[in-house]
Amino acid sequence: MKKGKLTAVGLLCAVLTATPIYCGASSEIPMDYNSDGIVDCFDLISARKSDASKKELRELQNFILGKTPVQFEVQTDNPIDESCILEPKGTVHTGEGTFYGGGYTGGHAMLDPVSHDYWIVAMNHSDYNEAQLAGAYLEVTGELGTIKMLVTDELPEGKKGDLDLYTDAFPLIAPVEKGRVPVSWKIIPLDTAEDAPISFKYKEGSTEYWCGVQVRNHRYPITKLEYLNEDGEFVEIKRRPYNYFESRDMGKGPFTFRITDIYGQVVIDKDIPLSYDDTEIIPGHVQFPE
Repeated sequence: MKKGKLTAVGLLCAVLTATPIYCGASSEIPMDYNSDGIVDCFDLISARKSDASKKELRELQNFILGKTPVQFEVQTDNPIDESCILEPKGTVHTGEGTFYGGGYTGGHAMLDPVSHDYWIVAMNHSDYNEAQLAGAYLEVTGELGTIKMLVTDELPEGKKGDLDLYTDAFPLIAPVEKGRVPVSWKIIPLDTAEDAPISFKYKEGSTEYWCGVQVRNHRYPITKLEYLNEDGEFVEIKRRPYNYFESRDMGKGPFTFRITDIYGQVVIDKDIPLSYDDTEIIPGHVQFPE
């Protein structure tokens, strides 16, 4: 059940006083999931037992912990790069679905650590297209239903349209005894991009002399990454099949990146530092529009 957000004044007061919120009727208190007139840790327990979305759970948890929501810009004023458009939004693909037990660690998209909140899937070589659809969020449909899945791996032997679903996810779309079934799928917006910006991760061994950078938490899959050089020109960075963009010429940063998705939508993110820690996820400042 979706409920409204607290006002900015109410949120600030609650954080400053670090006490539970008591208001009038409990039905009028946003995030009061157990209807006891208080917003506290017990509401998080009730929210997890209810049909609260991941976004609602994050908002509630951040409120209880007194965390300030991440501020970022959804850029809508940059021109569309038509050369990067892969397909119209909502395009439905068809193929065969199978299942396997990998993808949460060590997948070809190198998105470790992958949250177990997601169902994951490996995509055929043709559609994966040298990591173009790495990190894509899919709506996958079979005879028993539809689920949302994150592309974390590649299926080299699959035909165009084929998917290899994680073992536990396959029974949600088809009887497991069939093993190979018809499926359809389409790309949808990544849910965590609703309330968080694009982020970046550097490859092990990155320095000012050689750098591998990965774009994460993008609303839609990424087609192109460019950096702004000393001459004020954007230079495209070569992408590897294991989902890192690599360059010997970027320097020590901080960087201004221009990122283009598969629908030609362009965003520019500034002041992204270089990190020598390959486990660090660096939040950006922008996100793609719907």
